[in-house]
Amino acid sequence: MHLDVLDLRNFYYRSALGRAAQKVIRDQLVKMWPDAKGQTVAGFGFAVPLLRPFLKDARRVIGLMPGPQGVMPWPAGRPNVSVLCEDTLWPLQTGQLDRLVLLHGLETSDDPNALLAEVWRVLGPGGRVVLVVPNRAGMWSRRDKTPFGFGRPYSLGQLEAQLRAHRFVVETSLSTLYQPPSHRKIWRRMAGFMESTGRHIPVFATGGVLMVEASKQVAAPTRPGLPEAVRRPLRVLEGIGKQPEPALRHPDTPNL
Repeated sequence: MHLDVLDLRNFYYRSALGRAAQKVIRDQLVKMWPDAKGQTVAGFGFAVPLLRPFLKDARRVIGLMPGPQGVMPWPAGRPNVSVLCEDTLWPLQTGQLDRLVLLHGLETSDDPNALLAEVWRVLGPGGRVVLVVPNRAGMWSRRDKTPFGFGRPYSLGQLEAQLRAHRFVVETSLSTLYQPPSHRKIWRRMAGFMESTGRHIPVFATGGVLMVEASKQVAAPTRPGLPEAVRRPLRVLEGIGKQPEPALRHPDTPNL
């Protein structure tokens, strides 16, 4: 079940905790995709807070917002690029996207398998997708005061297995958002320190969210009749195993 767009907007744009979470995740995404010049970049769910760095250089930026969630105009002060769409039927051509990020999309979808199939469809060959989901082992998935406390949290193994089952190749996996999901000022003041030290915790994937980057795997092309052609190999070497016979000699050829 998707969250309401107004609740998501209020969290990410009107609360200190939401703005801090937005910055941490967005900075990590920019590290993964430092250059999107000339590319078509899209976000599904409520991914628009992560897309602003790509507005300058990307050929096109699209914000896809599912119908049960609702839509809001974005970005503020610029021509709108947000569109309301069906959860698993997007108004995009097959292979149109170079980059796609999902935030509050997969874990809240009623049909995650169909959603991943749609992700695979709209990505072009070699296209990349980053999925941002609540970490089952983190603190944020256990608190329903933030959007990460809703939907299905994932472990890293679960998410990677689901991507591989839908013909994606996992490229990068990490956890982030180590600060606690609290609005208290003392934790807000310590947020930067906790993020910088959390990455060095020896236990892997202890942050509040998981970020997994995957690329679209395109199967090797096949042609009709190939198995039949293999069963009927070329006959250019037929007879090679027979006893060799001398060539016929012309009657006028002298004996040597």
